[in-house]
Amino acid sequence: MNIRRVRFDHPDAVKLNDEVQAEYHLRYGDGGDATALDATDFDPPRGVYLIAYDEHDRPVATGGWRLQDRNEEGYEDGDAELKRMFVIDRMRGHGLARRILAALEEDARTAGRVRMVLETGTKQPEAIALYASSGYEPCAKFGYYRHYEESRCYAKQL
Repeated sequence: MNIRRVRFDHPDAVKLNDEVQAEYHLRYGDGGDATALDATDFDPPRGVYLIAYDEHDRPVATGGWRLQDRNEEGYEDGDAELKRMFVIDRMRGHGLARRILAALEEDARTAGRVRMVLETGTKQPEAIALYASSGYEPCAKFGYYRHYEESRCYAKQL
């Protein structure tokens, strides 16, 4: 696998974001994640966006983090928010999400962030299992979906 930094508006990032949004819609029936994201949210040093490519240079997995500080949506100073973790179907079970997660944590730590936070949902049990096995613990809800019953928020000190 070749993991590269790209902009969130890179054509491969857009393609994979469309795929993850379709999956969210299938699982939740709500049209996908409505959280507002901008390509500049992931521009260093305020974040980073990664894509993993297979041996044929096809994009197969993504993930990013963006800077957050204390605000009315429940974030805390020093937070790095994990966004758009996704692995295409045929590549699941090969440790790609774990590799991207580790790279994102290291990048956020290097950028001076002190806590990685993420929001997922009850209809994504594989995501919850990944985060729990990677040291993430439930935390106070934050972000766009903080008032939704199916929302689950997790944090890990960096």
